[in-house]
Amino acid sequence: MPNLRSCRNSHRGARIGLGMFLTIAVPCVAAAQEAPPAPPPDPQETPAVATETRSFFSALGHNLVDDLKHIPRRNSAYWAIGGGAAALSVHPADKELNRRLAGSDAWDAFFTPGKYIGSTYVQMGAAAVTYAVGRARNQSRVRHLGMDLIEADILSEGIVEGLKVAVRRPRPLNPDGTPNSTKSFSFPSGHAAVTFAGATVLQQHLGWKAAVPTYAIASYVAISRLHDNRHYLSDVVFGAATGVIVGRSVTWHGRNNYPILPAVGPNYLGATMIW
Repeated sequence: MPNLRSCRNSHRGARIGLGMFLTIAVPCVAAAQEAPPAPPPDPQETPAVATETRSFFSALGHNLVDDLKHIPRRNSAYWAIGGGAAALSVHPADKELNRRLAGSDAWDAFFTPGKYIGSTYVQMGAAAVTYAVGRARNQSRVRHLGMDLIEADILSEGIVEGLKVAVRRPRPLNPDGTPNSTKSFSFPSGHAAVTFAGATVLQQHLGWKAAVPTYAIASYVAISRLHDNRHYLSDVVFGAATGVIVGRSVTWHGRNNYPILPAVGPNYLGATMIW
């Protein structure tokens, strides 16, 4: 009796499984047979799409206008308020910290590259090379990254210079009490703004793995400006916040640019993500 009952249960399970399979498979087969085949793409339409591209200066001007529209938003306000609060909190220690860092022979060789790495010329040159390589090799993501870096450099420099003229904070005095510079101002730090903007662009395009080394380099550049006695700590703190705002604004239109493509087969329809 147990064997007979087991056989009946097996036959019953097989009938149920066969019924479920037919319920699912038959409509799919019928739909596949009834669906008309998709018309082939018109080969004459493809070149029209491929040739629809902007020149470098046209794309740059269009993107800069678009970037400026993205700066005044809630996320930018959070970073501006946070950066301003942090700069005010460290402001009382500005002169004492510079006195300790400036003129330290032990750190001279270590911090010397910072003023070159964070210069606008070096940052803009690296961005231009990235864009040129992407354009020459027809790599859209590399070209997009280079364009965003160029935009970040231009906007960072423009915003920083405007703030310097508006605030007009003198640079730290030399150890002998003489003015450090009478032709430029201190607040905020342009080196910090440019490098943090570039680091943010790289993080937005490449993910957190790129953020670790790039933000470390940006922090190194910012600290080097204290050692060189060109800025106070509050200058580089607000400059860093400015760079983050700019970096997030220029990547707003293409952040995490991972293309999703349709995947079509004889018996399936889906999507594929490429990264």
